[in-house]
Amino acid sequence: MSVPLITRRELKFQLHDWLRVDALLHAPRFAAHSAETFDAVMDGCDRLAAEVFAPCYQAADRDEPHFDGENVSVHPQIAEAVRAFAVSGLVSATEDESVGGMQLPVVVEKAALVNLYAANIGACAYPLLTMGNARLLLAHGTQAQIEAFAMPQLRGEWTGTMCLSEPQAGSSLSDITTRAEYERESPFGPQYRISGRKMWISGGEHEILGNIVHLVLAKVPDADGKLPAGTRGISLFIVPRSLVDADGNVGERNDVSLAGLNHKLGYRATVNCALNFGEGRFKPEGRAGAIGYLVGKPGEGLAGMFHMMNDARIGVGLGAVALGYAGYLLALDYARNRPQGRLPGPAGKDPSQPQQPLVAHADVRRMLLAQKSYAEGGLGLVLYCARLVDEARIAREAGDAALVSSRELLLDILTPIAKSWPSQWCLAGNDLAIQVHGGYGYTRDYKVEQLWRDNRLNPIHEGTHGIQGIDLLGRKVAMFDGAAFAAHGALLDASITRALDTSSAALADALSIRLTRLRDVTASLLRVADPVARLANASAYLEAFGHITVAWIWLEQVLALGDRDDDFARGKRQAARYFMQWELPRADAWLDRLADNDDTALAMRDDWF
Repeated sequence: MSVPLITRRELKFQLHDWLRVDALLHAPRFAAHSAETFDAVMDGCDRLAAEVFAPCYQAADRDEPHFDGENVSVHPQIAEAVRAFAVSGLVSATEDESVGGMQLPVVVEKAALVNLYAANIGACAYPLLTMGNARLLLAHGTQAQIEAFAMPQLRGEWTGTMCLSEPQAGSSLSDITTRAEYERESPFGPQYRISGRKMWISGGEHEILGNIVHLVLAKVPDADGKLPAGTRGISLFIVPRSLVDADGNVGERNDVSLAGLNHKLGYRATVNCALNFGEGRFKPEGRAGAIGYLVGKPGEGLAGMFHMMNDARIGVGLGAVALGYAGYLLALDYARNRPQGRLPGPAGKDPSQPQQPLVAHADVRRMLLAQKSYAEGGLGLVLYCARLVDEARIAREAGDAALVSSRELLLDILTPIAKSWPSQWCLAGNDLAIQVHGGYGYTRDYKVEQLWRDNRLNPIHEGTHGIQGIDLLGRKVAMFDGAAFAAHGALLDASITRALDTSSAALADALSIRLTRLRDVTASLLRVADPVARLANASAYLEAFGHITVAWIWLEQVLALGDRDDDFARGKRQAARYFMQWELPRADAWLDRLADNDDTALAMRDDWF
């Protein structure tokens, strides 16, 4: 049984009935498109997902990448899938026509990609990292760097990576030790020699396409040869696997070599490795040291890399949603077709009576409702963020600075939620999908176990759950005198007000109570002077904030239904009811502990474990 695709009915509702993407067509940037072109892109992605990506999902999991001493090999169907994506034009779909793009709205792109994620998340990692790499260079690179390194990626000829973490540093980027020694000026800007080791590099070594463009964080030593402390000394470099001349011709191998492959719980179709830069295995231009070209200004590398990371974090959220949704649809199909037991009561004790399908049992319906609420709520959250990206771009092109600011404020505060909430709760949905399958769900004969394994990465990469919590509470809610937090509250308030005179008033009331509480607790936490104490329970704050935000997503979806009264609409309303009755109250416990500034975890001592 293939991974079922996320229903077009659901995507149509979220895109058109709720987010009103047709309104984007009035913007000059999107004027050449139509609802028909949006559908055509989604149709193409659906075919690619069903015909190329899905068939090798389990096979590539069993036959993970391997190194023969010279080359890294991936499953041949994965290579085929990556190449098919590359020639589809999807890598540059949202970019300007001037660089070969389609100027597709980001929200439509994300909706189109979700089925590719659901079909084979591991195969998707290569092109998605490439897209982020190219976009960073378009935003921060020189014209020469764009032509030499971004354009081949946008044309689907090369792939790209980002190289941040190091074995001894992990998420603590201030502690990286990769060095960049200035060498000379080049056609691609200041040329440096890079030396150091990078870890957890997805797509870091393979032979799928022609070249790999690494974006590497490194520190430039001071006059005494010492690396500057902290993040302020971090710079960003283009380090291609193979060098390129001024005419774009690929030449000799750069001093970038594989140190080893990482063998993962999931995402096994994606090569993940440690890379050595400047170890001397290769000698570009006659000597050891990986050649890299400075992007932007020295010491501003982290700001540039965050351009790619923020895009990647929304992508992580979308991937988590896709895997959760795929698991939900598999569980639903299984529950409808698997006879199991009989309902309670006298008839249930009669063995002559036929068994009931699993879906007839209330507890199974509970598990399916939970999965539906996580998957469709998470999808709405990610697509809403993508719509904000489009609105900010439209406003920027129109010269509307105030609108740009308002949309970017919302994006700033919602990005950690869009990354972390689906990563946590769609993973929980995958766990429930296994439970619905019972013993069969624990076997590799059914895909739900692999979906869970693949999704387990999402709370970790691109900033762990704990890091996102610290980012939200430690920076996002307080920045610009609380402007982003206020914008988030105003957004929810507007929906609550709209709903009060409708049949959704009870949902609005439930949300309003928690929003008021969130405001009070946030104000209290911001008054805590000690940052260690203030951030001790940042993960709980992230979870409460996320549940309240997704409750708003569900309220918005119910309002978008209007008077619609078919099975689809009834299912939506029931899922919203479930979320408000069963899920949103979880926020009460988190907010209680936050209000107390509970120190249970903080006060624990290492010796006591």
